[in-house]
Amino acid sequence: MKVPRTYVSKIENEKATPTLSSLERLAKALEVTVPELLAGGCSREREIRDLMADEFIAEMVPYITKLNGMQWSSLLTQMRDMTTRPMRTT
Repeated sequence: MKVPRTYVSKIENEKATPTLSSLERLAKALEVTVPELLAGGCSREREIRDLMADEFIAEMVPYITKLNGMQWSSLLTQMRDMTTRPMRTT
Protein backbone atom coordinates (compact mmCIF):
# COMPACT_ATOMS: atom_id res chain seq x y z
CA MET A 1 0.00 0.00 0.00
CA LYS A 2 3.03 2.26 0.41
CA VAL A 3 1.82 3.54 3.79
CA PRO A 4 3.28 3.06 7.28
CA ARG A 5 2.35 -0.17 9.05
CA THR A 6 0.98 1.89 11.90
CA TYR A 7 -1.60 3.38 9.53
CA VAL A 8 -2.79 -0.07 8.46
CA SER A 9 -2.94 -1.11 12.12
CA LYS A 10 -5.05 1.93 12.94
CA ILE A 11 -7.46 1.05 10.12
CA GLU A 12 -7.68 -2.54 11.38
CA ASN A 13 -8.40 -1.34 14.91
CA GLU A 14 -10.92 1.27 13.74
CA LYS A 15 -8.78 4.14 15.00
CA ALA A 16 -8.41 5.64 11.53
CA THR A 17 -10.77 5.96 8.59
CA PRO A 18 -9.11 5.16 5.27
CA THR A 19 -9.53 7.37 2.25
CA LEU A 20 -11.03 5.93 -0.93
CA SER A 21 -7.54 5.89 -2.40
CA SER A 22 -6.27 3.89 0.59
CA LEU A 23 -9.18 1.45 0.29
CA GLU A 24 -8.37 0.89 -3.38
CA ARG A 25 -4.68 0.25 -2.62
CA LEU A 26 -5.55 -2.06 0.27
CA ALA A 27 -8.02 -4.04 -1.84
CA LYS A 28 -5.43 -4.37 -4.61
CA ALA A 29 -2.79 -5.55 -2.11
CA LEU A 30 -5.24 -8.17 -0.76
CA GLU A 31 -6.33 -9.15 -4.27
CA VAL A 32 -10.00 -8.39 -3.64
CA THR A 33 -12.37 -5.68 -4.85
CA VAL A 34 -13.26 -2.69 -2.69
CA PRO A 35 -16.84 -4.00 -2.21
CA GLU A 36 -15.44 -7.39 -1.09
CA LEU A 37 -13.10 -5.61 1.29
CA LEU A 38 -15.94 -3.57 2.78
CA ALA A 39 -18.23 -6.60 2.98
CA GLY A 40 -15.61 -8.38 5.05
CA GLY A 41 -15.93 -11.98 3.95
CA CYS A 42 -17.09 -12.23 0.38
CA SER A 43 -13.60 -13.24 -0.68
CA ARG A 44 -13.92 -16.33 1.56
CA GLU A 45 -16.87 -17.44 -0.56
CA ARG A 46 -14.72 -17.06 -3.66
CA GLU A 47 -11.93 -19.10 -2.03
CA ILE A 48 -14.40 -21.87 -1.19
CA ARG A 49 -15.78 -21.84 -4.71
CA ASP A 50 -12.23 -22.06 -6.12
CA LEU A 51 -11.38 -24.94 -3.79
CA MET A 52 -14.53 -26.82 -4.72
CA ALA A 53 -13.56 -26.49 -8.39
CA ASP A 54 -10.55 -28.69 -7.62
CA GLU A 55 -11.50 -32.29 -8.43
CA PHE A 56 -9.51 -33.80 -5.54
CA ILE A 57 -10.94 -31.41 -2.93
CA ALA A 58 -14.49 -31.90 -4.23
CA GLU A 59 -14.13 -35.67 -3.85
CA MET A 60 -12.80 -35.33 -0.30
CA VAL A 61 -15.56 -33.05 1.05
CA PRO A 62 -18.17 -35.76 1.80
CA TYR A 63 -15.66 -37.67 3.94
CA ILE A 64 -14.16 -34.80 5.93
CA THR A 65 -17.03 -34.56 8.43
CA LYS A 66 -16.57 -38.26 9.25
CA LEU A 67 -12.95 -37.86 10.36
CA ASN A 68 -11.96 -37.80 14.01
CA GLY A 69 -9.35 -35.32 15.27
CA MET A 70 -6.38 -37.62 14.73
CA GLN A 71 -7.46 -38.50 11.19
CA TRP A 72 -8.07 -34.84 10.38
CA SER A 73 -4.62 -33.89 11.67
CA SER A 74 -2.99 -36.72 9.74
CA LEU A 75 -4.78 -35.73 6.53
CA LEU A 76 -3.72 -32.09 6.86
CA THR A 77 -0.12 -33.11 7.55
CA GLN A 78 -0.05 -35.39 4.51
CA MET A 79 -1.59 -32.73 2.27
CA ARG A 80 0.89 -30.12 3.52
CA ASP A 81 3.75 -32.52 2.83
CA MET A 82 2.44 -33.23 -0.66
CA THR A 83 2.36 -29.54 -1.49
CA THR A 84 5.68 -28.54 0.07
CA ARG A 85 7.95 -31.46 -0.77
CA PRO A 86 8.77 -32.79 -4.21
CA MET A 87 7.38 -36.22 -5.04
CA ARG A 88 9.83 -39.08 -4.97
CA THR A 89 10.09 -41.29 -7.96
CA THR A 90 10.55 -45.01 -7.37
